[in-house]
Order: sequence, then structure tokens, then C-alpha cells
Amino acid sequence: MRTLAAFILSLCLLMTLTAIAAEEPDTIVFEAKMGNVTFDHKAHNEAAGDDCTVCHDALFPESRAPINFKDKMHRTAEANKTSCGGCHHDGGKSFATKGNCKRCHVK
Repeated sequence: MRTLAAFILSLCLLMTLTAIAAEEPDTIVFEAKMGNVTFDHKAHNEAAGDDCTVCHDALFPESRAPINFKDKMHRTAEANKTSCGGCHHDGGKSFATKGNCKRCHVK
């Protein structure tokens, strides 16, 4: 009986994790006046070793809401290592935003 209960519990857990993974978007598009930013969620998740806590909720809420990364916020985010600036800053895990506008913004 315990084996059956453990099997059912494991199956439920697997189904829940599969449902959660199915909800993850591959890309998210953020509208911006300098050109929309298509965020490659799948690639960033793989780079983080499938560890969602690297970004959620430390840098971003788990939602598709606008991130309010407005003009002149890039420097602030980089200095505070918040939002995209958590990784995208001088000496960070990825390229700094300064001088790299077109790597994210596409008109």
C-alpha cells in the first residue's frame, strides 16, 4: 500500500512539474520606444542551469508584466545590479548594456 501511495505521489509531482514547465514561455516581448526587446527566456534559463531562483523573484517577478526599464534606468539597474543589470553590467556574467543597445532593442 505504501508503494502504491508513493507511486501516486510521485506521479502527481511529475505531472505538476510538467504543467509548470509547459507554462514557461520560450520568449517574452517587451515593448519599448527604442525598439521592442525580445527576451529569450529559454536561453537565459539554460544559462542559469534551469535554476529559476537566479532571477525569480530576486530580479524579476514570475509574470509577463512590463518591467518599467525606462530611459536612463539602464545605468541605475547596472549600478544596483537589479533587473537586467543583475547580470548585464561591467564585469558581470553577460555584456553591459552601455553601447550594446541593438543587442536587445530591435525597431
